Amino acid sequence: MNYLDEQISFKAVDKKIIIRLRDKVCETSKELIGSLLFRDVLRRYVKSLENKNSPLCQIFNKKTEIDDSDIQALIDTFQVLENMPLENVPKLVKNSERFIEEKFLLYDFVEKFYDFWRSFERFLVCDSEGERLDKRPFRTFNSTIEELTHLIRKTYRDIEENITGRHPAVYRQVAAGAEVALIALPKQLDMPLLYRKHLEQIAVIRQILLYPPLLLNPPMNKRTGRFVRIDENPLNRVELERGEWLCYPAKVGTLFILVYFHEKFYELGLALCNLFEIAEDDILKRRPDAVYLFGLPGTSLDDLAELPTVFYDDEENGMLIGAVPGRDEFGYFGYLKKMILTLHNIKILKMGKMPYHGAMVKIMLKGDKSANILLIGDTGAGKSESLEAFRNLAGGLIKDITIIADDMGSLEIDAQGRIIGYGTEIGAFVRLDDLQPGFAFGQLDRTIIMNPAQINARVVLPVTTFENVIKGFPLDMVLYANNYEMVDGEHPIIDRLPNPETALHIFREGTAMSKGTTTSTGLVHTYFVNIFGAVQYRDLHEKIAERYFKVFYDAGLFVGQLRTRLGISGWEMRGPEEAAKALLAFIQER
Repeated sequence: MNYLDEQISFKAVDKKIIIRLRDKVCETSKELIGSLLFRDVLRRYVKSLENKNSPLCQIFNKKTEIDDSDIQALIDTFQVLENMPLENVPKLVKNSERFIEEKFLLYDFVEKFYDFWRSFERFLVCDSEGERLDKRPFRTFNSTIEELTHLIRKTYRDIEENITGRHPAVYRQVAAGAEVALIALPKQLDMPLLYRKHLEQIAVIRQILLYPPLLLNPPMNKRTGRFVRIDENPLNRVELERGEWLCYPAKVGTLFILVYFHEKFYELGLALCNLFEIAEDDILKRRPDAVYLFGLPGTSLDDLAELPTVFYDDEENGMLIGAVPGRDEFGYFGYLKKMILTLHNIKILKMGKMPYHGAMVKIMLKGDKSANILLIGDTGAGKSESLEAFRNLAGGLIKDITIIADDMGSLEIDAQGRIIGYGTEIGAFVRLDDLQPGFAFGQLDRTIIMNPAQINARVVLPVTTFENVIKGFPLDMVLYANNYEMVDGEHPIIDRLPNPETALHIFREGTAMSKGTTTSTGLVHTYFVNIFGAVQYRDLHEKIAERYFKVFYDAGLFVGQLRTRLGISGWEMRGPEEAAKALLAFIQER
């Protein structure tokens, strides 16, 4: 066992490799090649070649199954090739002639082995219990993920150069080590006894380092069903293995939510860093508003609801707790994001405020024209698409656009009777197909891309600051994003609603043309286009909505519809573009 094996442990979960370490990684190619991790990945690679009956297996020159002695001989060969030319191998490694008989076959083997390693989603967890690696995170990341990346690339290049006897003409600086690294610490959190019993030993993430663009392929590409309120705390049914879980402490608007996720869904849990800010130490001293368990193993939740995506309202402790199983069918980022926002919205309702499912922006044009606009609409209704089209269309006319909320937020009434809007996320989870041409590539250096080859491919990327999310902006306009109606003389792009009763009817109906982001299709109706808390607490939401809509009109807000036509075939681009033009003209004429 070498130095590396004493410092790290590793685990392969589906197509992920999770590396945990307490100190810096190995420092030499010899340590890397001699490590248990290298041996394990090489063994998996060779097994995959055998299963395919690949010609690359011919380097072993065997008609029987490749065994551990063959793997060891190849590792010994790599140890020589790391610093010596090919011709020196037979002199130093017994039974190695077979590997070098066809050097270009060996070269191809190494190239494909490197690709095989990089085909895994690779995570490095700096578990700093007993250390304070979070005090100097850059130094920690530099001595772990950066060192590992450089070392793997160097080892790969040295071996190939010693096989071929020549240097490559092009060097590609790919992320050859881990794609995501994080520092996690055990933390004492202010939680009731039942929660501490199950959760206090799970490490809390303090810093994350990414190598974007990060391409992930979770097992699902859409979400189905609703989150169901249950009468039993899910914690009464589970036992969590400490080493298999991490906690992401999320700042969700003004709320604080602890998100616990299982290693099966590490790629989804860590993608939260592009959506919600990590809570600082002073916030960790607060009692959380909610707890979410994402990826519970087994069938412990199955008898609680038809679809076991559930939450419990712990009124005694003033907290909410959500839970979702760890099966492939729930391996979609929407189950993670939307449950967090459901818990947020329920807490907001209990505070007497009004949550919304929509996008809110502050638009400032040259000539002192401005508007704070809330665009309420279902997923795929054209909210983000219309606002991005506005950004492209207005161009030099724009002084500034501040994103307050991309998907969810809340409203409150201040002492002057104004409606003040807040957001929840610093990022966006957006359909790749619906973005304006060039937008995704213009932001590629910051994005996390999910299921890029499938329908409903998505990107997660930061779009605003936390200060903008929680500052609070007085509203000027509240618009319903209508993606299903064509525009004509009686149905303008921007259509003002005459009174609170009419407006409440439109928003209550929540009509939208499904865009395939969930398993729903066709024309659907959802109460306030918000199955994320409003539906589950409809009676409470209805009282709050009636009060707020009356204040909308009393305060002189413009309340209406914006027909985006995003759900109508052939209008996926033109609809949001024309909506953006109408919005620009409206603001200029105010």
